[in-house]
Amino acid sequence: MTVRTRFAPSPTGMLHIGGARTALFNFLFARHHGGEYHLRIEDTDRARSTEEATRVILDGLAWLGLTPDAPPLYQSTRAARHAEAAQAMLAAGHAYPCYCTAEELQAMRERAIAEGRPPRYDGRWRDRDPAEAPPGVMPAIRLKAPREGETVVQDLVQGEVRVANAELDDLILLRSDGTPTYLHAVVVDDHDMGITHVIRGDDHLTNTFRQVQIYQAMGWEPPHFAHIPLIHGADGAKLSKRHGAVSVLEFRTQGFLPEAVCNYLLRLGWGHGDDEVISREDAVRLFDLDGVGRAASRMDYAKLTHLNGVWLRRAEDHRLTAEVLERLGGRDDLSLDSAARARIAALMPGLKERAKTLVELADNAAFLARTAPLPLDAKAAALLTPEARAMLGALAAHLAASEFAAAQLDATLRQFAESTGRKLGQVAQPLRAALTGSTTSPGIDATLAALGRDESLARILAVAA
Repeated sequence: MTVRTRFAPSPTGMLHIGGARTALFNFLFARHHGGEYHLRIEDTDRARSTEEATRVILDGLAWLGLTPDAPPLYQSTRAARHAEAAQAMLAAGHAYPCYCTAEELQAMRERAIAEGRPPRYDGRWRDRDPAEAPPGVMPAIRLKAPREGETVVQDLVQGEVRVANAELDDLILLRSDGTPTYLHAVVVDDHDMGITHVIRGDDHLTNTFRQVQIYQAMGWEPPHFAHIPLIHGADGAKLSKRHGAVSVLEFRTQGFLPEAVCNYLLRLGWGHGDDEVISREDAVRLFDLDGVGRAASRMDYAKLTHLNGVWLRRAEDHRLTAEVLERLGGRDDLSLDSAARARIAALMPGLKERAKTLVELADNAAFLARTAPLPLDAKAAALLTPEARAMLGALAAHLAASEFAAAQLDATLRQFAESTGRKLGQVAQPLRAALTGSTTSPGIDATLAALGRDESLARILAVAA
């Protein structure tokens, strides 16, 4: 058996972080078992589905590297097949036409609630002769669900779950206008796609009992089901905007790397010992459903940010340079000429050691694209006392005579500090303020080398007394 999984989002909004984790688990499970991972866009709700939402979903999945093994299947293109399956159940006696009007169904619900009963369909057309149908009313097609016994699901995460069939009503397969319901379309599509494992959030667990009944009515073998717990905020409440970013593309905007987001989501509800930093290759090798827990996970943005810093330090310098240049490109206060680009590339090994997000990395690199005189933050301005400015004027002559490579610059600074009776920090910190406009940067020798002789001296002399 070839394992086939699918991620099936509805394009009615953003790709949220819970959906991204579901896609990741489907992807990894398929890869781990040498199978296939597919994408289905469940756009049967034509009123709410939008092309923009579809694009956002596809962009988010592409950014995460969760590329399906075939082009996406759009559920809206399969309405004829959904109707065909419903008609097959109707012909076999496993479904029936229901001629209830919207008003009758509403009255039925209100009466059930008033009597303290669940507002379920009462089956009034289940065994009724269609010849009694009121004129001009187009019927919905309902499943003739079993009323005795139980529907049992052996869930790969939740264990055995069961429900009494008496608690389930006869769900609608086709509405009176001929359009399929979500529950019906999903079953037909999963069967036709050959899906072997349905991995999704546990908010779908109650749907599974109804869907299993459709499989049974069609005489199809159900797939294996695995319902993973939802993601909550740190306070245990349902994850929402008030907790922070929830959309995948928001995380991209906020400067997170896709490998860090995937790494974090992998560990959010799945574990492998004490391993925290897990590459895509290791995730494929290690992931299976027996490591998924049953309890809801809690989103920890601080842990994600820390993990992102780890992945930033592992990332290739040329990739980070391109990311930084893109983020700085829209700023009017910077000059991203070829010299500035070269400086950023040269200093990237040091810059990435101090950042936890791409936003932070870009902000830290911005000084390399400024021109003298630099704007000074408050701490930098406080360092540049008259004495410090005079010291920088003297230092400039020593630096002008030095070879502009990090090792030689370090030696020059140490010799200058020793010859003037200062500690190295008393020289380096005012120098850093003059070169960067702030009090933080990579090593001062590397910063000087990245700026180069002419730019370094221009910045020093712009503040020197």
